[in-house]
Amino acid sequence: MVSSSLQKSPHRVLARKYRPSTFQDMIGQDGMVQVLTNGIHMGRLPHAFILTGIRGVGKTTTARIIARALNCIGPDGQGDPTPSPCGVCEHCMAIAEDRHIDVIEMDAASRTGVDDVRDIIEGTRYKAVSARFKVYIVDEVHMLSKNAFNAFLKTLEEPPPHVKFIFATTEPRKVPETVLSRCMRLQLQRIDPEILISYFADITVKEGMFIEPAALALIARAAEGSVRDGLSLLDQAMTLCEGKIQEITVLDMLGLSDRTFVFKLFKACIQGIPEEALSHFHKVYLAGSDPLMILQDLLDFTHWIMLKKSQVITGDYPGLNEEQRSEALSVVSSLSFPILSRCWQVLLKGLTEAALAPSAKQAVEITLLRLCHLADLPTPDKVIQSLKENIKVTPASLSLPSQVSREIPSAPLPVQEKKIVVLNSFEALLALCDEKREMLLKGYLENEAHLISYKQGEIHMRFRSSVPKDTAKRLRDLLTLWTGISWNVRISDEQGAPTIREKVDKERREIHNQLLEDPLIQTALTAFPGAEIDYIEDHP
Repeated sequence: MVSSSLQKSPHRVLARKYRPSTFQDMIGQDGMVQVLTNGIHMGRLPHAFILTGIRGVGKTTTARIIARALNCIGPDGQGDPTPSPCGVCEHCMAIAEDRHIDVIEMDAASRTGVDDVRDIIEGTRYKAVSARFKVYIVDEVHMLSKNAFNAFLKTLEEPPPHVKFIFATTEPRKVPETVLSRCMRLQLQRIDPEILISYFADITVKEGMFIEPAALALIARAAEGSVRDGLSLLDQAMTLCEGKIQEITVLDMLGLSDRTFVFKLFKACIQGIPEEALSHFHKVYLAGSDPLMILQDLLDFTHWIMLKKSQVITGDYPGLNEEQRSEALSVVSSLSFPILSRCWQVLLKGLTEAALAPSAKQAVEITLLRLCHLADLPTPDKVIQSLKENIKVTPASLSLPSQVSREIPSAPLPVQEKKIVVLNSFEALLALCDEKREMLLKGYLENEAHLISYKQGEIHMRFRSSVPKDTAKRLRDLLTLWTGISWNVRISDEQGAPTIREKVDKERREIHNQLLEDPLIQTALTAFPGAEIDYIEDHP
């Protein structure tokens, strides 16, 4: 007799159990859903799609929903293509169960050759057996070989009316332009963490479990915009816990260090206490945390502080108690943005070094020591001020040992005033480019720039599309260097005046026409049949 435990239906992972079956079930892809919905209503869907995006955002799911929408016949068997498949007709059920004879899925990662594509091309010659359309879904299409892509081109450009192609890829740059140009491209976006938190919370309730908000936020953050990755982590957390998913469990599962520790470590570093900072690091390192993840957590905390200081975000850092939240806000208000920016640079450089170092632990220790001694370095503003006022160079932090302080020499260094170069006209600017031997830049300004307005320190113009995008920035930087003042270079789509070259050409044409009307020139041209005015030169 079969036991009751064996009679239970097999477990289905959350990513498959809650896979969307209609466009309305999809989250975070409103733009794409609107395009497909309108296309189905209006009967304007193309014969080929290419779905792009990171892993786990719903590319294959979208392809299957499109196949169902195109082939759904409704509960009564008389329906037309619809953006809301019924889910109960024979075609909807067969596609949902991966057994529809007219919906063919191919994994291009394992079938990359031209012979596999020839099988598809051969199959397109025959009409659908029972469905309205024969749908080919090719996953990871960028893995196809060059010859396979070439074999696809003709069929992809002019397929039979009963065939639809749906490609999915995480690497659209590896797909040839000739293929991309034959498809409607739909970009699936990363899912916003707030949307993921709400979605995962609903699934947790449906599964009859409770999850702490902080744990939910950690899973959404670790998912990095991927629904499938987040559901896999949530599935793992449910397996670890019985009824209640706690933050500490998720932290251990993800291999992340405790958020309280991150705050304490950052505080010790910013106060310049290396002994305390290394003590905190060694404690969590011995507990099993990855050194690289510790630096990553410090980067995340620094990122949060910088956004908080800039008033970009309003929420609290997760995992801190009330007292630590208050202390964190105090840290935010006491640190200047330049200091936080230097912390970010040190941590980012340290993370790169730790990934390459023979010992990640040693690299992280050195990075923490660098952070501790950031306080010993005066900011550039302090240095300039001290040179001008002949005062002591004080550290950027709140305290500095007295023996480190040094006196600036009594005689202040002479400060040379910048010589300001005045450019009263656009032509003067061109002459300066010529003087500085910036011939390429001068060529762009003469031949490709339509001037809208000009004054000392500000240029407003339109560039033609052939001009490199960084030309405006380069012009601004060079003018600031040459003239000693800041310049504002504005590029817009307004028509503007003709280019310098166009003006010169117009003047030459007018002179040419005037010469043709001159009696002396007419006499010369008559005396020499076939002669033309080829070149005009101005003489002083």
